[in-house]
Amino acid sequence: MKAIELSQPRLEAFRAATIATPEPQRGEVLIRQRAASLNFVDVAVASGNYPGPSFPLIPVADGAGEIVALGEGVTGFAAGDRVVAHAKPRWIGGRPRPYEMRQMRGISLPGSLAEYVALPVNSVVPVPAHLSFEAASTLPIAGTTAWNAIRAADVGPGSVVVLLGTGGVSIFTLQLAKAAGATVIITSSSDEKLERAKALGADHLINYRATPDWDGKVLELTDGLGADLVVETGGTATFARAINATAPGGTLFTIGFVTGAEATINLLPIIIKALKVVGNNTGSVSDLRDAVRAIGAARIEPVVDKVFSQNEAAEAYAHMAAGGLHFGKLVFGLEWW
Repeated sequence: MKAIELSQPRLEAFRAATIATPEPQRGEVLIRQRAASLNFVDVAVASGNYPGPSFPLIPVADGAGEIVALGEGVTGFAAGDRVVAHAKPRWIGGRPRPYEMRQMRGISLPGSLAEYVALPVNSVVPVPAHLSFEAASTLPIAGTTAWNAIRAADVGPGSVVVLLGTGGVSIFTLQLAKAAGATVIITSSSDEKLERAKALGADHLINYRATPDWDGKVLELTDGLGADLVVETGGTATFARAINATAPGGTLFTIGFVTGAEATINLLPIIIKALKVVGNNTGSVSDLRDAVRAIGAARIEPVVDKVFSQNEAAEAYAHMAAGGLHFGKLVFGLEWW
């Protein structure tokens, strides 16, 4: 089969390759990959900022496709079924155990930039009928993470949600929060992106370049209370402000380190406001299944900013690595023949 390999930890080190087509073993399905989507973790791997990978590897954790063959003992699926594959196929549900976390597609397991992949049948989830392969490929990491954020804060009618930036997780959380009846405040350095977020239902827009003390603006908009949920994607430069913007008893859902992974914080606001600080490493297959069910029920259409071919891997990675250029998700449409 044809594939794209990342030969070393450099953003331009992609090459076309021909490798053996996998055979589905007992309990596995063989999936023809139709689309893949980029996440920050993929860029971290390709830039040498993520521990563990051995090169060369087939990159990109997230993908969607159709089942073309079933291994022995597989039930519940048939050839032709459209599915998404979980990025961590050993983490089926519950709290993660170390060996379940170590096994990740695009790092220790083959990723999505290949014609075919063989995976355990209990790690794949049917695609909602209303979604294309390109849209569906965005669900495993970004969709699941956003869903877990909504659940962690028990978001519902009357809740206030603050989102930092307009990347894939933030936009998914915006869509899920609005479907749940929440008020959403979103930040960006781009007025054009803020207007796009408004068109998706965002209630309040903050340009953090024009308003550097965006946390103060959040407090102003909430009569001094703060948000029930803040989805923290920035890391070093934004963490202290995110704490300030969170309401007493609220949830600070921390998932990103775009500006760095180290932060010096004052513990008193966390203690005094009884905040719940929640880390998240995507979630399990069970979480993905719940997220897909919610997205299907609400007929949410994932926001795809740009579609690349697999031969444009270097361009796609550079686009994401530049930061702030995309709104929603960057996707690969896979056409190998």
